[in-house]
Amino acid sequence: MSVPPDAIAQTAADLAHKTPQEVLAWALQTYGDDVSLATSFGAEDVVLIDMLAKIRSDARVFTLDTGRLPQETYDVIDAIQRKYPLLRLDILFPDHTEVEPMVQELGINLFYDSVANRKKCCYVRKVAPLNRALDGLAAWMTGLRRDQTSNRNAMAVVEWDGDRQIAKINPLIEWSYTQVWEYIRQNFVPYNALHERNYPSIGCAPCTRAVAEGEDLRAGRWWWEQSNQECGLHVRS
Repeated sequence: MSVPPDAIAQTAADLAHKTPQEVLAWALQTYGDDVSLATSFGAEDVVLIDMLAKIRSDARVFTLDTGRLPQETYDVIDAIQRKYPLLRLDILFPDHTEVEPMVQELGINLFYDSVANRKKCCYVRKVAPLNRALDGLAAWMTGLRRDQTSNRNAMAVVEWDGDRQIAKINPLIEWSYTQVWEYIRQNFVPYNALHERNYPSIGCAPCTRAVAEGEDLRAGRWWWEQSNQECGLHVRS
């Protein structure tokens, strides 16, 4: 059973005050094997993995290996796989026939040269593999929180992803960064070691830096650009 697009708003209202665990249980009951959690193994995502595994140990999860991730991200992937061995984790890679000509034409660090180049790299390495991951699914789940960026402050716990024509579920949308870390510590969830070095938001290694005290939590992403905070995975058209 899936939720039709015209019922999404009412469903979001019904789930607005539910706990993340209740939202996850609803998603699994509603969509079964046709829903998967998208994870980059940041703090929010490992919280959802722990919650998900406690509800259904063999739930579906996927991640995008862009080929430019920090070693610390691979380390936490390994730790998560050891702690939750029954999870069905799919790791998707970019298409080499798109990466190779892009790098040959524009350079290995093309993203620093222009916004257009950076968006092209994000599309090839992240957005295109995401679209492949979602092909055939009825819904996907994310670790988005409303206070992460201005683009996300109007998001709901359940939305209709019009670009991909599937439901999008955000169980942590109401949570704060403090709540995320309280859960991690109370439940002994493995997390990315870069978080201990002032990396609240972690993406590709060359496109992520530590943030200074008082900076926005997303200030370390694509910091050489004036105001961009998104790669394209969660931007609504």
